[in-house]
Amino acid sequence: MSLSPVEGVALAEIESSGPEAPERKDVVGRSPGRLAWIRLRRDRTAMVSGGMLLFFMLLALAAPLIEMLYGIGPKEQFQSLLDGFGMPLGYSGGVSGDHWFGLEPGLGRDIFIRLIYGLRTSLFIAFAAAVITATLGVVLGTLAGYLGGWLDAVINWVTDLTLAMPFLVIALALTPTLVLRFYGEREAVSPAFGVAVLIGVFAIFGWTSTARLVRGQVIALREREFVEAARASGAGLGHMVFRQLLPNIWAPILVSFSLAVPQFITSEAALSFIGVGLSDETPSFGRMIYRSLDYLQTDPAYVFFPGIMIFALVFAFNLFGDALRDALDPKSSR
Repeated sequence: MSLSPVEGVALAEIESSGPEAPERKDVVGRSPGRLAWIRLRRDRTAMVSGGMLLFFMLLALAAPLIEMLYGIGPKEQFQSLLDGFGMPLGYSGGVSGDHWFGLEPGLGRDIFIRLIYGLRTSLFIAFAAAVITATLGVVLGTLAGYLGGWLDAVINWVTDLTLAMPFLVIALALTPTLVLRFYGEREAVSPAFGVAVLIGVFAIFGWTSTARLVRGQVIALREREFVEAARASGAGLGHMVFRQLLPNIWAPILVSFSLAVPQFITSEAALSFIGVGLSDETPSFGRMIYRSLDYLQTDPAYVFFPGIMIFALVFAFNLFGDALRDALDPKSSR
């Protein structure tokens, strides 16, 4: 009798514990998800990076509450705390009890509260883009791998065409075109519009890797005995996809999602750095780093805080993604 990959993972975990495994009642009956969670909890790197991610997410969600408690908004300017050259007065760019990370040179905006809202912006864009790209990739990859034929050929052709397009060139050309289409030359662009444009650009280019991953997994599964048995019993397309195929490939999809989020975070920062998508009014790591380049020698704290924030965020996501991949792999040595 052939087992599905999910059942095989659980069986492999039980057998790997040695000849005494049948006597260990605490192991028998655990689902693959439960076994993966146990391996993940034993990984100190996963726990530390996961704790960091939880902390960052809580900061982003609580941004309005932090603003209320901090007493300063992201758009408030403190020109009176700048000298005649527009530089913050005081130590390390104006760091004080009222302004924890100092002030922005020139405009005098509080760096700490803009970092909190910049974190909120980056995480929202990254998660929204990751959800959309994962959904598109899973749907298209599953249909291409299971149905095959002309549909598989068309989806592969669209995938190859999308991969051949230069991401940066398309983003640079598409964003101003959309802005002029919906706004006049002198009209202020809505921050929500800039965020939506970035999510749309990421969705256009980001689904291909997930689609190819899912397609390969489905092709490997569609000829297995449990799929053939379900097909012979008259199961429809929906049952085959949601009850037979997707439950057996959720692990690589989850890993792909966890690794796509930091890629979108860095992509958003890079595009914002060159002035694509988000305006200067929208708090963003990329815009803050861009504005800090003129003050590298006179106010290094201005570039340090957003730089270390985006580094810690992406580093934690990458560490957690690697740990998650190891936890979901029953053959992993960790």
